[in-house]
Amino acid sequence: MKYTSQMVAKPYFIFALALLAGEILFGLILGTQYINGDFLFPHIPFNVARMVHTNLLIVLILFAFMGATYYLVPEESERELWSPWLAKVTFWIFAVVGVMTILGYLLVPYATLAEVTYNSLLPTMGREFLEQPTITKIGIVIVALAFVLNVGMTVIKGRKTVITVVLLTGLLGLAVFFLFAFYLPENLVLDKFFWWYVVHLWVEGVWELILGAILSFVLIKVTGVDREHIDKWLYLIIAMTLVSGIVGTGHHYFYIGTPSYWLWIGSIASAVEPLPFFLMVLYAFTMAKQRRIDHDNKIALTWAKGTAVMAFLGAGVLGFLHTLAPVNFYTHGTQLTAAHGHLAFFGAYIMIMFTIISYAMPIMRGRPHGNGPKAQSMELKGFWMMVIGMLGVTAALTVAGVIQIMLQRWPDADALSFMATQAEIIPVYIVRLVFGLVTLAGLLAYLYSFFVKETAIAKA
Repeated sequence: MKYTSQMVAKPYFIFALALLAGEILFGLILGTQYINGDFLFPHIPFNVARMVHTNLLIVLILFAFMGATYYLVPEESERELWSPWLAKVTFWIFAVVGVMTILGYLLVPYATLAEVTYNSLLPTMGREFLEQPTITKIGIVIVALAFVLNVGMTVIKGRKTVITVVLLTGLLGLAVFFLFAFYLPENLVLDKFFWWYVVHLWVEGVWELILGAILSFVLIKVTGVDREHIDKWLYLIIAMTLVSGIVGTGHHYFYIGTPSYWLWIGSIASAVEPLPFFLMVLYAFTMAKQRRIDHDNKIALTWAKGTAVMAFLGAGVLGFLHTLAPVNFYTHGTQLTAAHGHLAFFGAYIMIMFTIISYAMPIMRGRPHGNGPKAQSMELKGFWMMVIGMLGVTAALTVAGVIQIMLQRWPDADALSFMATQAEIIPVYIVRLVFGLVTLAGLLAYLYSFFVKETAIAKA
């Protein structure tokens, strides 16, 4: 490790992995409740479990991004982090606020939580993915500002690279677009219109810039390919991401009361959105093929290539399949949406978290050439179990969505009700739960790889 301040990334990574374990656990609870609606009721109702599941996902990704940034920025900028102390303080603020918010969801009725956090002074609660109390949102803004300040000062005072410029652009966008979480108009159409400014422009916009920067950093380290070559690929991918991602917000404006021209804009932009992810696949595999070094940390390169492929399948292919307006008329809000969401989040953001952790954590633990062969073998088992598990979950959700459409939405007459349709899908939900357990087993195997007793690989 070149700079001691990179060590501040370690607690961010550890906490992100802990949150991922909780996120998967609540996913399994939800999967069980789809089969047996009374499971854990009234202690953890379905709406609360879902709220915890989605909020844990968002927070763990933010922690992973912050840890990745604090690790790579000093190395890219060729100087120590501007304020390691600030990075440590913001970690504890964010961790405490996050834990207290999740406990609030679990222990206090949501209406009471809104009352005790004085949501009436500045109403922001009650919207999907943005259920956080207003006081929590303010805390997130403070943490984000401190984070961007710390990273920005480091970049300004040090060497500027394409990776840091792209990364900082994504981080600034993350902070700016979150401010729309404080805007809650009374008009429902207007509310949904601007709600997507946070949700879509995070996930399918600025987060992809952060993903591209992290992926490029790891590829440089494990392949030894010339930085100039990687920079050209990164520019191309990011340009297409911004164009298709920003305009692609329109595929969320179907049938919600917005003008009809969004049907065309959203459909056309959505047809373009898979292309950046396809380029990412070509990018990762081309860099691996042209590598100039045979890095001992082979599992980090495996995660990098896996990120590109799974992101393309989940965010690119599955996203495109049901975001054309005539198709989306039938598919929106079905389990097909859930299939796309699960594989997209896992492929793009959870796997890039594993990529940077698998590269950086051994170095922070005194193993500059990566973990030993036994640890990497165990991690590879975890990789495949999680990939197979999530592909199985996605396939089951896709089948469930098709059944839902055929029974509930497609027929002009004799369509089943929502609950009658759900009863027909229960066998598919059982399959999904099984693959969810496989995913959890994969995570446990991955975590176990940290504790394999083995010294670092010696140089050849």
